[in-house]
Amino acid sequence: MRQHPGFIVAGYDGSDEAAAAVRWAARHARATGSPLNVVHCSLWPLLTRHLGPVPGVSNSGLEQSAQSVLEEGVAHAAAEAEGLQVKSTLLHGLPAKLLVEISAGESLLVVGSRGLGGFLGLLVGSVSLELAAAAACPVAVIRQDFFPDGPVVAAVDAEGSPTVLADACGLASAWKAPLTVVHVRHLPAGYSRPHSQEAGTEARKVLEAALTDARTMSPGLRLEGRVMTGSSVAHTILEASKEARMVVVGSQGSGVLRETIGSTAHAVLHHAQGPVLVSRRGS
Repeated sequence: MRQHPGFIVAGYDGSDEAAAAVRWAARHARATGSPLNVVHCSLWPLLTRHLGPVPGVSNSGLEQSAQSVLEEGVAHAAAEAEGLQVKSTLLHGLPAKLLVEISAGESLLVVGSRGLGGFLGLLVGSVSLELAAAAACPVAVIRQDFFPDGPVVAAVDAEGSPTVLADACGLASAWKAPLTVVHVRHLPAGYSRPHSQEAGTEARKVLEAALTDARTMSPGLRLEGRVMTGSSVAHTILEASKEARMVVVGSQGSGVLRETIGSTAHAVLHHAQGPVLVSRRGS
């Protein structure tokens, strides 16, 4: 992430996955000197009008329950990063819609990956996926951090993916982590002709241009570049990021889901072992 005056926004719903996301957001806010906004979206007003306390029962009622969840999220952040500036926001309605709205003008939206427990290898819940497809700022989807000392991996396409590169440089700089820039040459399945020298030269040019841009944006960053070839761009990125601290991908690609997220980002979000950042910018 590049330095940005906006908040880091962390969605919290009381789940273990959301708690991990809030803790990650707090650490990142401290590393970047950013303020943190912990947000809880209450669905109760959509289901009932009876939100107030139960007569004669202190600290009761659905609205108080929602406020308690929000306070719990703030407590996770405060415990993770003592002295951090933390704002709290309670919203009412559908989480995906509200978090998309609140993401406008902010530096980063952080959510947990809540899915079906690995069913068919799909690890991202529908809200996280919708946010990655529609938010107005980069979206970090946090799951178990298997390699906290690993590199940031940035996947750049033939156009150089400048927003991906900028976000990855910002993350690596803030964390003092190495950055690996990966460019994948797509070789369709069953394609058996030898790789053309021209195609290989073009791929190397793309990678070298990205590395030059990274050095300009973040001087002194430990950099590695890799040109990889595969029949699936997403699978190749996943292979390259097996030991990554975080993998950064663009939100667009071939094969569009809901018109706003590419098939590569979709697949990486679903199947990556560790955290994923989808590099987005509002229109």
